[in-house]
Amino acid sequence: MLQIHGLNQFYGGSHTLWDVDLTVPQGSCTALMGRNGMGKTTLLRSIMGLLPVASGQILFEGQDLAQRRAQDRARMGIGYVPQGREIFSQLTVEENLRVGLTVRPRDQRSLPEMVFETFPGLRQMLRRRGGDLSGGQQQQLAIARALVLEPRLLILDEPTEGIQPGIVHQIGDVILRLNREKGLTVLLVEQKLPFARRVASQVRILDKGRLVVTGAMEVLTDELVRQHLSV
Repeated sequence: MLQIHGLNQFYGGSHTLWDVDLTVPQGSCTALMGRNGMGKTTLLRSIMGLLPVASGQILFEGQDLAQRRAQDRARMGIGYVPQGREIFSQLTVEENLRVGLTVRPRDQRSLPEMVFETFPGLRQMLRRRGGDLSGGQQQQLAIARALVLEPRLLILDEPTEGIQPGIVHQIGDVILRLNREKGLTVLLVEQKLPFARRVASQVRILDKGRLVVTGAMEVLTDELVRQHLSV
């Protein structure tokens, strides 16, 4: 579904991504892992068109994304949940959800029922301001905002960051259900190894901007964890 070939990216004078070749198979849940500062968020932001790339190719369902704006990529069927959630604290839950619909034609801007089937609690919170929600509720809102587009690829940047353990498990349940029951392809950056092993079928590891591990989750041995993930 998503294919990246020879991707290079620079931040100022620093070469942050080095000839990255990465594939996210359709129907998979792929965990992008690595220590802090290894280029994971940079790669996601490059996929979404939020950062320029120096060279390389990003293909989504065979279509080259190089000249497409971020909103065009969302319109094509890529949902993105950024690190830190980035919800609008002064807007209500409903207004936050409707922000996600602005890339759609005006006659296709109703909130899909699937969003409330996935997060039933949000229906009772529609009039609450985003800033009044707990961290876990804000993360649910951020994922729901990406889902209103009914994407075919969902990209999540550290969805468990700063979330209490009980909500982390619920978010894992949601990802599993979306992936296995709804057939949604998922790419997520995740630091928590048990969570990644629970929800993901594929793993990719970045080390200093280079892709060093790729394969099914089963390839992630204790030795590879010590070499590329332990701090």
